[in-house]
Amino acid sequence: MKNYTITVNGNVYDVVVEEGAGNGVAAPAAAPKAAPKAAPKAAAPKAAAGAGSIKVEAGAAGKGFKIEANVGQAVKKGDAVVIIEAMKMEIPVVAPEDGTVASIDVAVGDAVEAGALLATLN
Repeated sequence: MKNYTITVNGNVYDVVVEEGAGNGVAAPAAAPKAAPKAAPKAAAPKAAAGAGSIKVEAGAAGKGFKIEANVGQAVKKGDAVVIIEAMKMEIPVVAPEDGTVASIDVAVGDAVEAGALLATLN
């Protein structure tokens, strides 16, 4: 058994992990298989990243749930641009100011980290 201290979103947890012959080998083998599938989705949106000067960023971690605005669409401050899903809740990410959508940098189903660039406006 090994003891670890883990901090998640500012909360500190003390955990005890029991090592086993089968468990220690299976977990690392599953993780690399999932990572390559997510990487191509993330690579395509990043090519358009930075098209606009106004950033629309995620306030929480989750996954892309719905794209509310299209590139070229005019939005007002407070209009939903993207909706992310976190813990079974739909969270609208809104335009920080008036502008025109220059890029959408996330796709439905993409994993989103807090602070990640989701879209840009001009």
